[in-house]
Amino acid sequence: MEAFLIVDHCEFPDDLFYDYDGNIWIRIDPDTSKATIGLTSLMAGIAGKLSSVRTKPVGTIVSRGKSLGTIESHRMVGPIPSPLSGTIIEINSKIWTAPKILNNSAYDEGWVVRLKLSNLESEKPELFGVEKIGSLLKQRIAEFHVRCFKMFPDHEMYEIGSECTAVLVRLNELIDEVAVGDVVHIVSDDPTAYVEMVAWSDRTGHKLVEWRKEGDIFHFIVRKTGKEKEREEDGRGRRKS
Repeated sequence: MEAFLIVDHCEFPDDLFYDYDGNIWIRIDPDTSKATIGLTSLMAGIAGKLSSVRTKPVGTIVSRGKSLGTIESHRMVGPIPSPLSGTIIEINSKIWTAPKILNNSAYDEGWVVRLKLSNLESEKPELFGVEKIGSLLKQRIAEFHVRCFKMFPDHEMYEIGSECTAVLVRLNELIDEVAVGDVVHIVSDDPTAYVEMVAWSDRTGHKLVEWRKEGDIFHFIVRKTGKEKEREEDGRGRRKS
């Protein structure tokens, strides 16, 4: 069974190597001739919801530190640095049309490229197991204010100072507009927020994927389902009897 180091809710599988500077993970094949490369959950959190991923073509020869491609989000445009030297032998074409896979499944479906390695022996000392860099990862998560969730949000609602009554009305309006499967992150400091959100999920049929409390602040991750219950709003997102 795959094990993870969990740092402030961000997962880092312990069977991988990591390029700390590049926020890249590496899975080296047993025969050490090839490796699979991807972005860490930390990098996905720093970038935000990815809107575009471009990779260099199969056959491209890359050196350690050079670009395998680029990622783009509303926060940034940046390179995907190669942690090892080699030749690109395979590309995950799914991420071209569905870049959010990198946010939601960084270590599985969200791999980026596979390399045929050319200089592993001399470059491997530059890579680390997660147990060696756990404290550094924690510092970087704090530095970039990264929050990792079970599902990466498509939409954000920052509702500090708002009563849950008003928050639920705005949430219902947003849910009506977004696509089935979209994920909303709600931030609230209303003390009744947890009770209200659980009840809202039960009434509407939309899934409360995750919640947590940090000090006085609640974070909720909600996913729009295709099985919405009929709702006649009474001002709190409740159905009238």
